[in-house]
Amino acid sequence: MGFNELLDDLDHSATAQAAGIRRGYGGPPARAVSFTAGMTRLRCASLLKPLYAWVSAARIPDADRWRRHAEPAVVISSNSDTLSLWLAVGPRVILDDLRDRTGVAWALPNGDPSRFGSVEVTAGEVSAAYAVLAQSAVAGDPVAGTVLEWMGQVAEPQAFGAREALGWPESAVKCGWYGAPDETVLRTHAVAVQPRGGTRVNVIVAMTALPYTDPHERDVYRERVGKGLPVEAEHEKVSGTLLRGLMTTTQEELGS
Repeated sequence: MGFNELLDDLDHSATAQAAGIRRGYGGPPARAVSFTAGMTRLRCASLLKPLYAWVSAARIPDADRWRRHAEPAVVISSNSDTLSLWLAVGPRVILDDLRDRTGVAWALPNGDPSRFGSVEVTAGEVSAAYAVLAQSAVAGDPVAGTVLEWMGQVAEPQAFGAREALGWPESAVKCGWYGAPDETVLRTHAVAVQPRGGTRVNVIVAMTALPYTDPHERDVYRERVGKGLPVEAEHEKVSGTLLRGLMTTTQEELGS
């Protein structure tokens, strides 16, 4: 199934993006694919948490303190720990360091710079940044390796079945899910990284923002978020099938 068939019934107000990169010395030629329907940029805070953890390590002299916040930011997607890293290092420094390391430039959001989740990205940019992270890990960067190990510990339901869908049971995965009070969509995103031996890596990213307009469902959702209760099941119901379909279609297009 191609992207067009997968998205035949996509609501006109929805956004779906996917991207994949295959890189590495000694393997098949490098290849990248991408697809976008709807908005060109999305907020996908959780997908950036491992990248923030990676570059912030060099800026926090106390390794134990860095790990105390970085590990839960990656493994359980802790917002409070991500914010601790974001503010301790500084958002401009983190984004500048990511640009210097990966070549991907992201801008600070308008308004309050403490809102790390407001950085807007494309799936292609996310896949490019993760390809550098993954190749740094296999080349011997210990912090990059640790971050990927933590991504390997991300458990269901926070992985949204990405590993099983791709047939990558040991892959490093990070997903994100949120529906802000001022939005009429639920945003659900995923990245999967698969080392292929040597410096060869595959990265697949999917990002969705799907309509969520029923007033009662939105009220229940906001109530659960306010109480700190999990809402992954709602994101799975709204977006899970499409999210995995975007990833597997990207995998097919990538030839991985």
